[in-house]
Amino acid sequence: MSVARTLSVALNGLEGAIVEVEADLSEQTPRFVIIGLPDKSLGEAVQRVHNACVNRGLALPRRRLTVNLSPASLPKQGSGFDVAIAVAALATEREMDAAGVASTVHLGELGLDGRLRPVPGVLPAVAAAARAGVRRVVVPRANLAEAELVDGIEVCGASCLAEVVRWHGLDVDIPAVEPVALAREHASDDEVPELADVIGQREAIDALLVAAAGGHHLLMSGPPGAGKTMLAQRLPGILPPLDESAALAVGSVRSLSGEPVTRLSRVPPFEAPHHSTSIAALVGGGSRIVRPGAIARASEGVLFLDEAGEFTASALDALRQPLESGSIVIHRSGVTAAYPARFQLVVATNPCPCGNFAVPGAECVCPPQAIRRYFSRLSGPLLDRIDIELSMRRVSVARDDPSLGATMTTSAAREKVGEARARAAHRLRDTLWRRNAEVPGSWLRQGPLAPAPVVRRPIDAALHRGMLTLRGYDRVLRVAWSLADLAGRGAIDVGDVGRALYLKKGVPA
Repeated sequence: MSVARTLSVALNGLEGAIVEVEADLSEQTPRFVIIGLPDKSLGEAVQRVHNACVNRGLALPRRRLTVNLSPASLPKQGSGFDVAIAVAALATEREMDAAGVASTVHLGELGLDGRLRPVPGVLPAVAAAARAGVRRVVVPRANLAEAELVDGIEVCGASCLAEVVRWHGLDVDIPAVEPVALAREHASDDEVPELADVIGQREAIDALLVAAAGGHHLLMSGPPGAGKTMLAQRLPGILPPLDESAALAVGSVRSLSGEPVTRLSRVPPFEAPHHSTSIAALVGGGSRIVRPGAIARASEGVLFLDEAGEFTASALDALRQPLESGSIVIHRSGVTAAYPARFQLVVATNPCPCGNFAVPGAECVCPPQAIRRYFSRLSGPLLDRIDIELSMRRVSVARDDPSLGATMTTSAAREKVGEARARAAHRLRDTLWRRNAEVPGSWLRQGPLAPAPVVRRPIDAALHRGMLTLRGYDRVLRVAWSLADLAGRGAIDVGDVGRALYLKKGVPA
């Protein structure tokens, strides 16, 4: 046959679209062209496919070979179309199962020796193929475990191009080749630090439980050595395990980032970008291919900004829109990509550049102007989006006081948080929301569970005096509901509102 067709997937963010790869033979002059809005790396597939076929004894037809990637208006990026292009090109002249070729999605990059190399984004691509009704997909053997995480689709892992065309009915010898290996996955992905290791910060631990119970954003301010980083690192361990949908979304973002994915981790992700990170690295971007940033990799988990005063003000302010919407849309010339950004923000900052401002027994050498400039990085609009502002002091004991009760472990804290979230989900069962942090302010103030005027009196007074914005007012109500859920109550009282206001305004512990 002179025209052959097969399938591949074009990714735009986490969304994938089925692409029909058509190959056609026309005039006798040998030439190989790819059309259909390919990027530069995809245009280079001509040479990769040609050499891979020749080196495996599968020479391409010596005629004009045109490969069209349809729909032509959809941008295509990367080297993951190589296998589909090679199979379609070979099927134009060789006896292969046309129906099987046309109904199979092919993913993978070709080496010049014909081996299939792994590519990023296999998990979301296979998921997109399954949603589109495709029943078989071919991937590089190194991506086999990742592709098999998607249910309802047959996955074939191949080491070289000869294996792929043999599956489609072409009688060729399969050489003994060493499959291209995938980088090892981090062995500690499911390991979480123990909460009981935190000494002497009982009020901070209580605030961490409230943040975990409602999905609230947290700011910790205090001198070096107060335990801010330790607490932030322990937040993912006390969050409820990810469900199937969230784990698949987290795995898909990791796959797009080029990380190896061989299983779906149930532990919420934890991202801690360095304070020198750029805006593009934080929110996502890229010159040719739009890659997810730290906020997308932290989605369904925790984004920790340590030494927040050292971040650029523009990088911090770039978080404002994702904090409100739970997603990030990146616009580049000719392409728009959307990524999830449902993360809990944890911000840690010192009281001044030297860290000793207002610390008992320490001397601060920072001039007042430097202190003001340091805190001005955290703009008012960003602080208004943070639910809990906690001021911490240095630990003054080497071990916990037994008279204050047993130290809370990670497993006990996770169980307590899970019970609180279950109460919230039951209360919100007739709505679209499941966590207190997701509930709109209008529903909190005017919905069927709106608190009585006597309960709202503390925050009404704070709003009247200008201590709170209306956004801050709503965030205090959300934290109050989380406090009630942790206490096992079905409604908030004035004590919950007062405690939530205390946490919002960051009164020293």
